[in-house]
Amino acid sequence: MIDIENNELVEDFKKYLMLERRYSDNTVESYIRDVRMFLISLGKDVDDISKGDIEDYILEILPTLDSSSINRKIASIKSFFKYLCNFRGFVNVAEGIESLKRKQRLPKYLTIEEVDRLLNIKLKSAFDYRNKAMLELLYATGLRASELINLDTTNLDLFNMTLKVHGKGNKERIVPVSKMAIKYLALYLAEYRSKLFVKKKKACDKLFLNNHGCGLTRQGLYKILKELSVNAGIDKDITPHVLRHSFATHLIECGADIRSVQELLGHENAETTEVYTHLANNFVAESYNKYFNRNKNGDEVNV
Repeated sequence: MIDIENNELVEDFKKYLMLERRYSDNTVESYIRDVRMFLISLGKDVDDISKGDIEDYILEILPTLDSSSINRKIASIKSFFKYLCNFRGFVNVAEGIESLKRKQRLPKYLTIEEVDRLLNIKLKSAFDYRNKAMLELLYATGLRASELINLDTTNLDLFNMTLKVHGKGNKERIVPVSKMAIKYLALYLAEYRSKLFVKKKKACDKLFLNNHGCGLTRQGLYKILKELSVNAGIDKDITPHVLRHSFATHLIECGADIRSVQELLGHENAETTEVYTHLANNFVAESYNKYFNRNKNGDEVNV
């Protein structure tokens, strides 16, 4: 049981959360439940609790709960002692207690062999050439789905091998494009894109068109990737983001630095990009040019 003085402090903390912080009922109950369980477990008066007691309590519950639950309890306890310090004159013994570092989920990505299979599209129709150019561009630049489908023909500079991209927050960035992607983009634009126009319908400015002669939609893009992955015999759920992760992963493997990859992906800060450093740097830097500007099956890249 919590003694009378502890209980009064908890009740005061509850009123503070409700009236001053204006937290929801569920949030308040969660905080109070965590604090009560903590105090019951220790069996001490609040003014006798030390930082070591809090650390021991965290160690005690570690084997029983996942990291998110433990971090919630830590947040509740820290908030309680901060309140006591600011409004009741207690020493904040929870200051400096850190949350557990959550295990970061690694992004799904394709191996280079899987990318090769995915990009090995049999080129027969105008749609095949569109898909080939589109996937080569996706993999060579790491574009988001929204960035790709919003591209106009004017965004692409074939001569300088660059692409003007409008990313999140409409922030513009210039992205270099590999020779292989440029080759198939040039071929698509010169000979096949016009074949996707629909008669008696105004020509669309979007770079990649669907079977109605309009700009490709997000749903259409996902459907194309699904079909191509099935055709390539790849048993993975391939999305534009998987190709984006593959692009970044292979860059890191080839020795690219985080700052460069950050710029190419259009990330706000390097922390978002650092997830890719889970890879072993087992490729040399020149592997990038060897692979991205690959010359397979006698297929020369001359643009």
